[in-house]
Amino acid sequence: MIAKTERNQIRNRVHFRIRQKLSGTAERPRLNVYRSLTPISAQVVDDAKGETIVSASTLANKINAGGNVAAAKEIGKRVAELAIGKGVKKVVFDRGGYLYHGRIKALADAAREAGLEF
Repeated sequence: MIAKTERNQIRNRVHFRIRQKLSGTAERPRLNVYRSLTPISAQVVDDAKGETIVSASTLANKINAGGNVAAAKEIGKRVAELAIGKGVKKVVFDRGGYLYHGRIKALADAAREAGLEF
């Protein structure tokens, strides 16, 4: 079995490789996802300016759904609504080194349904 720290180091290496290939611009900012055991958060980042445009988290938005798919869907919907409110329609999806499965996929699908294009 892989230790928790080793698994996170592997994820960080994968995320580093992903970030070398993609970055957010003013026209297409980056939708970044972070997932831990229970909370999940997403933020839309303009890497050219180095600033976060919008963000949503189960901790900040007081969503008590726990570390599950329902919470991820709520965060995806919330971040998409906030981004569209700021005038952002197209984003580049950054899965953060996590597998595109489960909560990450649910967040991405909810953001697409709410109107973000990626």
